[in-house]
Amino acid sequence: MFGLYLLYYFRVFERQIGSNKYSVFILFSITVSFLFEVLTLALLKDPAMKLTSGPYGLIFASFVPFYFDIPVSTRFRVFGVHFSDKSFIYLAGLQLLISSLNRSLLPGMCGILAGSLYRPNFFRIRKAKFPEFITSFFSRLSLPSMGNPPAAPSRNVLGSIPSHAGRQAESNYPLPVPSTIEPPEDSIAMLVSMGFDRNSARQALVQARNDINAATNILLEAQPH
Repeated sequence: MFGLYLLYYFRVFERQIGSNKYSVFILFSITVSFLFEVLTLALLKDPAMKLTSGPYGLIFASFVPFYFDIPVSTRFRVFGVHFSDKSFIYLAGLQLLISSLNRSLLPGMCGILAGSLYRPNFFRIRKAKFPEFITSFFSRLSLPSMGNPPAAPSRNVLGSIPSHAGRQAESNYPLPVPSTIEPPEDSIAMLVSMGFDRNSARQALVQARNDINAATNILLEAQPH
């Protein structure tokens, strides 16, 4: 349960760096953490220790960019102890790490090492992307987007009056101008937690009509490359 929660939360990195680079991060984290785990087992030569299945490498590798790249948005105190909005993620990761020491501690530490190797950008891994033909191939395998249903043809509310007369009648009345809807605070906080400026996050949400995915794309496109 904690692993699924962390995997769901860490999708914030996909919005931050893009799906292509995040796919490279997933492949790098799983591969390198698995190699570290195999090397450790070969050096220890303990028959009681075995390879552990599960996305431990990806989860714990994600804690490295989470620590360095995700800023704290709120701080609070409980019984005199200081906490932040990131504290719950660390607690969930700690519970997952020590939940089964024989099975989770080794892959968790190997995942942290893999994330630590990804961040310094060895071999320019943070700039790596999958080739275009690979991404286009998998995009074709995905289900087609349903999109928006076609707009129903508008009826002539003026009955038997000709269409040009109806347009003339409609032109006599100004069309209502949609008012700007203030973005919800939780949407602004989510974009701020991804590293964006608060004012820019609010403007992007207004431009995207409070669609957080569209607002994220607007902010990513506005960043200098």
